[in-house]
Amino acid sequence: MAKQTTTYTCKNCDYRSLKWVGCCPECKEWDCFSEQIQQTGKNAINKVPIKSTTLTSLKDLSLKTEKPRMLTGIAEWDRVVGGGIMPGSLVVLTGDPGIGKSTLLLQVSNALAQQHHVIYFSTEESLHQVGMRAQRLGVEENSLLFSDQSGLDDIITVTLEQRPDIVVIDSIQNCYSADSQTLPGTVNQLREATFRLMRLAKDNDITVIITGHITKEGIIAGPKALEHMVDAVFYLQGENNWHTRVLRAVKNRFGTINELGFFEMNATGLGQIQDINAHLLDNSSAAAGAVLVSIMEGSRPLLLELQALTIEAKMGIPQRVISGIDHKQVVLIAAILHKYLHIPLGTHDIFFKISGGISSKETATDLGVALALLSSYFQLPLPPKTLIVGEISLTGHIRPVNYIDAFIKEAEKFGILTLLVADSQKLGRTSCTIRRFKHVYDLPSMFDNQ
Repeated sequence: MAKQTTTYTCKNCDYRSLKWVGCCPECKEWDCFSEQIQQTGKNAINKVPIKSTTLTSLKDLSLKTEKPRMLTGIAEWDRVVGGGIMPGSLVVLTGDPGIGKSTLLLQVSNALAQQHHVIYFSTEESLHQVGMRAQRLGVEENSLLFSDQSGLDDIITVTLEQRPDIVVIDSIQNCYSADSQTLPGTVNQLREATFRLMRLAKDNDITVIITGHITKEGIIAGPKALEHMVDAVFYLQGENNWHTRVLRAVKNRFGTINELGFFEMNATGLGQIQDINAHLLDNSSAAAGAVLVSIMEGSRPLLLELQALTIEAKMGIPQRVISGIDHKQVVLIAAILHKYLHIPLGTHDIFFKISGGISSKETATDLGVALALLSSYFQLPLPPKTLIVGEISLTGHIRPVNYIDAFIKEAEKFGILTLLVADSQKLGRTSCTIRRFKHVYDLPSMFDNQ
């Protein structure tokens, strides 16, 4: 006879306990345990008939023709997914609630339905709500089919009957299996649903695209195993007060990671921003504390404005309010300037951000961070249309960076006049005026003539 065993599983880190506890010992999250009832015993698991295994040689694999990728015509989406969606793949699109996941997926589904058979399962919204969104987005009449079915068994049954090229499920958190005794969105439900959808995609050569919410820590809600089971994970990000949305590839078995796509939320949905650097530089200014740097995201160079504000602390411990860039990177550069230039930034409040809401962890911005802090401290702006690229070591030496040719090509397109680089940086032909720095001792010379 089968027996029931009750365990408690953390929704965030998959930690298991035989009894309910208020705080998870693994991730320190409160009130995150859900009850899981499992069947144990001889009759708990149905026996699956053993099938003969077919082995394939590398030669036979090479003879199989690869199917072409499915393009949407939305250039920013196609870029991020690696040049089109790979047939038979399982893809996850995730992001904060309300960021625009459903809007983007409906636009993508509409574009794919021009040449492919697509079924869109809305597990969160009714068909009436989906219809209102489709009308607002201007979705055309095509082969795109809709359903508000949220039962996983029914979704798989309809898919096998219809044999579409692409299945879209919005969202995986609301899918449930009739055989499971847990609520939708729990660890076991998510794991089982993802596994069954993965087998559906691989065994039937059907592309499955699912959406998933993220937690406040920025990871997909549910077990981290969800990311390992799928072929690609894309994050849709954006500041609450910024209309631009950034689509980032954090995992892609069929393309490059850290590729970015840019969209702008408007009345008719998410529109593409194909020339993102023109958009980012539109409001840049040659003010004290503002400098331009360049980073490489995926296959494209981005021109970003760093903004720094330093002011002498009036009371207590100096503040460090930093957004868009690694907090430790700014603190480290401030310490290097204090050490070698004797500038007392340790007694100053430092406010630092990247304009435009984009985040970066690139060390190529080190030199830009240093000059932004010095510019704000001296209250002197750098020369207009100046681009800064370079790393800074703990000894204060300025080091060269990679992708310098791509940075210069993009900089010249937007009329950059001066390029500040490391003394040992190798450069190709450029129309920009070059200023080289060997050590942070040389940086104050940028403000000597002002």
